[in-house]
Amino acid sequence: MSSVRMNARERFIATMKFGEPDRVFYMPHWFWGTTIERWHTEGLPRDVHIDEYFGFDRYQSVPINLGLLPPFEYEVYYEDDEHRIYRRGDGQIVKEFKRRPEGSMPQWLDYALKSEEDWERQFKPRLNPNSPARYPLWWDDYVRSVKDRDYPLGIHLGSYYGWLRNWMGIENLSYMMYDNPQLVEEICNYMADFVIKVVERALEEVKPDFALMWEDMAMKSGPLCSPEHFRRFMLPCYKKVTGFARSYGVDIVLLDSDGHVDPLIPLWLEGGVTGVYPFERAANEDIVALRKQYGKSLVIIGGVDKRVLARSEEEIKHHLLDELQLPWMISQGGYVPFIDHAVPPDVPLKNFQFYWDLVRDIAENPGKYA
Repeated sequence: MSSVRMNARERFIATMKFGEPDRVFYMPHWFWGTTIERWHTEGLPRDVHIDEYFGFDRYQSVPINLGLLPPFEYEVYYEDDEHRIYRRGDGQIVKEFKRRPEGSMPQWLDYALKSEEDWERQFKPRLNPNSPARYPLWWDDYVRSVKDRDYPLGIHLGSYYGWLRNWMGIENLSYMMYDNPQLVEEICNYMADFVIKVVERALEEVKPDFALMWEDMAMKSGPLCSPEHFRRFMLPCYKKVTGFARSYGVDIVLLDSDGHVDPLIPLWLEGGVTGVYPFERAANEDIVALRKQYGKSLVIIGGVDKRVLARSEEEIKHHLLDELQLPWMISQGGYVPFIDHAVPPDVPLKNFQFYWDLVRDIAENPGKYA
């Protein structure tokens, strides 16, 4: 570890590039709204910024819009005291249970993208890279505001499975990879070109420090898309967009996917991804084994089992020190301690505080745990 005090930007880059940060980057965690509400009853002040309260480092993303513009119109098809059936902005028609607990999912009934005609008439017009609302109205002011930043700034590079899954549904997309692979290839390639056209101005004028991608393309037992299909349909797009970002100096590329992702990691790395998160323990992700397997070719973010945080302090300590070998993981570089998804409301405030205090003690006093 470096003895020179770093700002968040310097610390982030040093962590992500296996350098010598003054300490590991403290990535802001995700929380359910009901978790924060519970914590307010347990002593968390209502007038604080959560990131500042827990001492997380700052990081932000460039505020450009890569979504459907305009989104599909919200339309309610049926509603009673228990349910609502409506169309979302991405074209999905869902049945939502009004009294559902936070974090639960609706029932998916239908999707907007089913055919070449849907793609041409319903989606491509909404994916116009030149739509004025892709960028903030006062973009020049924003560029000036981040010129001398002391925190890391990221830029989104899109999604080449996750978005299609949302627009088509898992089953429909899986069938289409066999029944109409040419259309899947066309959509993926269009998306890569679309993303490049949208982000080029930001890459030139803002000069981000890292890139983000989102897929959520795995379940508990394995990927939703076979490695063979990923290689055919998505890998060329990854190479294209990450290569473009690298031409502007952005060589840190982080990918967000839940589930058991091990079979996809080599392909993501081949596609230019440098780090993955959040590595779910419930999906049998083992960050210690992954570090030993991939060495310094893979940045690892996450792996802390959210379920353990609802248990005793002794179990939390055992999880961090013995199961995750956190002192060793941090000492290897390229690792950021992080919960394997949003912290749920069964976690007491005192448990989260115990977990986070221990993480900080390990990170800031490595000799204590040698």
